[in-house]
Amino acid sequence: MPLVTSIIQKIASQIGAVVVVDPEYAFVGHITFKNGNKACFSHSKLNINGFGSAEIAKDKAYSNFFLKHFGYKVTEGQTFFSKKICEKISSERNIDAGFDYAKELGFPVIVKPINLSQGRFVTKVYNKTEYYQVAKKILRITPGFIVERFYAGNDYRIVVVDDEVLAVYQRIPFCVIGDGKSTIAELIQKKSAELTANGRKNNVDADDFRIKRKLRRQKLKLDSIIPENQVIYLLDNANLSSGGQGVDVTENIHPDFKKLAVNATKDMGLRLSGLDVITDDITQPMNNYVIIEINGSPSLTNFASIGEAQVQRVENLYFKILKALENEPVGFESN
Repeated sequence: MPLVTSIIQKIASQIGAVVVVDPEYAFVGHITFKNGNKACFSHSKLNINGFGSAEIAKDKAYSNFFLKHFGYKVTEGQTFFSKKICEKISSERNIDAGFDYAKELGFPVIVKPINLSQGRFVTKVYNKTEYYQVAKKILRITPGFIVERFYAGNDYRIVVVDDEVLAVYQRIPFCVIGDGKSTIAELIQKKSAELTANGRKNNVDADDFRIKRKLRRQKLKLDSIIPENQVIYLLDNANLSSGGQGVDVTENIHPDFKKLAVNATKDMGLRLSGLDVITDDITQPMNNYVIIEINGSPSLTNFASIGEAQVQRVENLYFKILKALENEPVGFESN
């Protein structure tokens, strides 16, 4: 059974709520609380956020615009569209305009889909050839993409429910550690099996064009054998669904960043959010940061796989969500 569903069932039994789950996959469910209020969930999405706010959070360009409007430091970037969309909206922001903008920012830049999740197709590109290859791949499956400045630093996610920060973790890009005898392909296969065994969402694919490109820059191939204890990074983005690792820093986050996350969540009209931030060190006073994006339905399945303490944090988060839903006024409309 999916982790989120099992946690919701566990918390529901503690507060006297009844949960009905779809019998085939257990991803979707309906909750009836003791006071008669009702709520639904699908995967990690619950009724906690208003529909409009959740829709804006899903769109990286829109959420970026509003966060900047409220005075937050956000990534510098622009959105570009497929030929079909450009013709429809009479826009010149096509794939070629995107390349001109990338040159203006200065390579390397980040190219990412406008509305996909779990780090899919997020790519650091270094030149014209790579730019067009990635942009074309994205436009085959979604109508737009973002070109944004590359920011150095550590990648963190801060999870907020109402006025409280409940989980904070650093996200480290997908990597393997050499043992002196296995090829990189074999190490990837082993790492993928470990992720699955630990209940992690596993989108690891040794044939991912980004992995091959990253290896090429390090003068390596999938059949290269890595010396013992040498770390080889295989992706530039640190999304946990792409095989990245999470390091729990909840107890050490500086109050400056707590305030940032709570305020950004409120300003975006959200009650639950995952704020993704790049900064040098989230345990120190906030003197430099940039918000990558804000997520209105952050999944904590991968975070929970770190250990028992993290499972407890996730359970605490869903307890607060279910109590909030139980106490919503009847007739309140949310997503």
